[in-house]
Amino acid sequence: MRIVFFGTPAFAVPSLEALIAERATIVGVVTQPDKARGRSRSRLVPPPVKLLAEQHGFSILQPERPAGDVFLAALRHWQPELGVVVAYGHLIRPEVLALPSRGMINVHASLLPELRGAGPINWAILRGDTETGVTVIQMERGMDNGPILRQATTPIGPRETAGELSSRLATLGADTLVETLALMQMGRLAPVPQEHHRATFAPKIDRKLARIDWSESALAVARQIRAFDPEPGSWTTWRETEVQLFRPAVVPGTGEPGTVTSTVPFRVAAGDGLVEIAEVQPAGRARMEAEAWCRGRGPEVGNRLE
Repeated sequence: MRIVFFGTPAFAVPSLEALIAERATIVGVVTQPDKARGRSRSRLVPPPVKLLAEQHGFSILQPERPAGDVFLAALRHWQPELGVVVAYGHLIRPEVLALPSRGMINVHASLLPELRGAGPINWAILRGDTETGVTVIQMERGMDNGPILRQATTPIGPRETAGELSSRLATLGADTLVETLALMQMGRLAPVPQEHHRATFAPKIDRKLARIDWSESALAVARQIRAFDPEPGSWTTWRETEVQLFRPAVVPGTGEPGTVTSTVPFRVAAGDGLVEIAEVQPAGRARMEAEAWCRGRGPEVGNRLE
């Protein structure tokens, strides 16, 4: 079966690696353009999927958007039978969905119809879910709404971060993709329509959402910190300077929300309870131990974070 693979970030790499290991016929890879990095934005950094594709000599397309006559002509030239989409980052238009003879399938990092959208891993932790998983769907017009082909579940650890969970789900997604393709080849897939009335959504994370509200419960603050680790990083301000917080734990105690109650260990009062922070990243500096920050130019007991 001739496969065209759509993917961009590191989350998609295990799925492409799994296809390669299974000796799938990959006729081409579609990924996003290289991104400008550095202070002058003069250094172009290729997506992780592109690096893997180059290692194996695959044909690569990097359109700004997967649309238009030129893109469709290039895709048609590959003569794909199936499209596989894993964290590509763009909605796929109907004319692209219809191009492969067997349509397109998508590996999504949630138990659909729960958490459709761009940030399912972050939102699963943010909501306090104890379980998540991956879903392989037959793609249709719309966002993550196609029939379910295969699902796999996994628990969310009580202190697991989005980065850690993403790594596990990437591997689980790759395994589930291989199982799905094997069943497809045997003609044993039985698509199950989603229960659309049960759908919830996981919109893209923005900076406003990542700002800590210390009036929230200690548990909610800790979930928020885990949900945005490593990116974009939950943040607060100290002396009008942003500080990102990492590796939280909820501990008993009271205090005015946002007030530092201890520096060894570093603890901050929330709406109820305290949040113990193991690591911080002040603006313009590397991630560091919170206690070391406090010993330097960080806050003292009684100071308040905003």
